Amino acid sequence: MPHFYKTKFVSGILILIFGLSFVLSACSHKPQTKQTIKFAVLPIIDSLPMYVALQEGYFEKHNLAVELIPVGSGPERDQLLAARQVDGVINEVLTTIMNNRSGNNIQIVRFARAATRETPLFSILASKQSGITTVEQLKGVEIGVSEGTVIDYLTERMLEKEGFSIDQIATVAVPKIPDRMALLNSGELKAATMPEPVASLLALQGATVVLADNKYPELSYSTIAFRTEILEKQPQAVRDFLAAIEDAVMAINANPSQYEQTLIDNNILPAPLQGKFVVPQFVRASVPSPEQYRDVYQWAREKQMLSEEVVYETCVNPSFLP
Repeated sequence: MPHFYKTKFVSGILILIFGLSFVLSACSHKPQTKQTIKFAVLPIIDSLPMYVALQEGYFEKHNLAVELIPVGSGPERDQLLAARQVDGVINEVLTTIMNNRSGNNIQIVRFARAATRETPLFSILASKQSGITTVEQLKGVEIGVSEGTVIDYLTERMLEKEGFSIDQIATVAVPKIPDRMALLNSGELKAATMPEPVASLLALQGATVVLADNKYPELSYSTIAFRTEILEKQPQAVRDFLAAIEDAVMAINANPSQYEQTLIDNNILPAPLQGKFVVPQFVRASVPSPEQYRDVYQWAREKQMLSEEVVYETCVNPSFLP
């Protein structure tokens, strides 16, 4: 090959290599667009991993922008979900089943929190005026619950496991937690089922913990659920969200006391419990089992809360777990 053409050929190759390097370099440095998730958080311990993920930069680490939207109650959460003003929520299997009576509207993608032998989520407490100290003494006694909710389900199932027949279990609807607290403290209500940390606060104030769900941990848990539309349109964002939650759970479990202040800052831990409450261990990435689902579904059918068939696969989707 003549020297002129040889030089030109080599120059062309070098230009091509340089050009490709430039293009690849530009592509590798092109910033990825952050996806955004709006997530509703209740003032409960179950919300701690979300606050920790935000506080410690775990959402940022997974290239995700997350807006935590505080809600005061389950009904408020459900209204925002129905209006598509939030993408994801902390809820329960029962809530998910009820939401999916008319179609596949939301799906559970992870446990939020689960009772363990060491740490309860809910307890049945007796007022100090009632004189009740044993489970046996609860037979026929009206127990304050939020009717048609996980608290109602859990109260009945725990007492059934304690040997109560259905006609020995009496509940009364007191939907709002502050009302249940006030009635229990005054003695107008002899017993009530309460979530943590409210149960610990009431015990500190003189109520008796008669039965806690750490005796039957398979019954008691909360879940993380997303609108099906979000799962279909933003699957990677949901995977990134759960990866960040897993980071937060590992951080909390490694050093629980470090995050007591996070509970205080977000109005989850009442002042009298500060320094006295043990931050619980959180469940690692997993979802409710078909057996757990079936028991809740069957209870809802028994209570005539639904007539539709709502299957496990409609409500629970483990495919987004890290």
